[in-house]
Amino acid sequence: MARGRTAGDPGLYGPDSVTWQTHGDPMMWIAGIRALYLQALHPLAVRGVTQNSDFRQDAWGRLLRTARFVATITYGTTEEAERAGARVRGIHRRLTVTDPGTGARHRVDDPDLLLWVHCAEIDSYLHVVRRSGFPLTDAQADAYVAENRESARLVGLDPARVPADTARLAAYFKEVRPALAHTPEAGEVDAFLRRPPVHPLLVPARAALWGRVAALAYAALPPYAHELYGRPAPDPDVVTRRLRAAGRALRRIPPTLRWQLPPKHILRAVERLGPGTRPSVYTLRHNAAILDNRDASRAP
Repeated sequence: MARGRTAGDPGLYGPDSVTWQTHGDPMMWIAGIRALYLQALHPLAVRGVTQNSDFRQDAWGRLLRTARFVATITYGTTEEAERAGARVRGIHRRLTVTDPGTGARHRVDDPDLLLWVHCAEIDSYLHVVRRSGFPLTDAQADAYVAENRESARLVGLDPARVPADTARLAAYFKEVRPALAHTPEAGEVDAFLRRPPVHPLLVPARAALWGRVAALAYAALPPYAHELYGRPAPDPDVVTRRLRAAGRALRRIPPTLRWQLPPKHILRAVERLGPGTRPSVYTLRHNAAILDNRDASRAP
């Protein structure tokens, strides 16, 4: 047993996973907004959201529920994670969506739709945290994609058909690219993310704070997404510098302070498993060094 660790339930991922370390990074919030921008470009997937939820009136609630789900399956107990997955599957099982092109009705838990939502999320999380300076090696990035077939299982996907490394994730996006489009529903999501409704007194704060966050998330999208949204793609080097600056600023906030925000999944996980399980960059570097040493010892 690792130093400072007790014998509590590690959950579905556990403190030794790349996911455990990565999901504690504050850039995950910007990554989540990028995922929403990307997901909205799938005509059937975005229509499933707008037809079956009060997104226009409760978009903030939807964002928070998604964040809570990710935190629960990452840092919760096995029972909590499985229960969260069952709840999502139960909701999706009851819903349908009308294809905007053909008028045909589809189940919201159609595997193709679930796969798109999953891949857009995982790609966004991985892309933003790495590009902002979070130290993941290529091997760790592949491990992150593979580990999150577990989250795909929880929402109802067969893990065998989910990309298991970054190369297969890239191949998936190349395959699905022709099906993406800018629909009126995508425009609604875009408009909300750029200027979400707030109390009139908060409009200046929206422009000063939220506007910058959403703009950075949008800037981190792939070039084809910028093309579909109809706005010029920003200079990649400028975007990388902005992401790194945001990462440095947010990571200066003490983790114990950040983790105090409700619902405190990380703090509860550390209380359950011991102080040695705190998500940290040190753990990633330590594990990467172990892997490198093992690879070197196997070399001829």
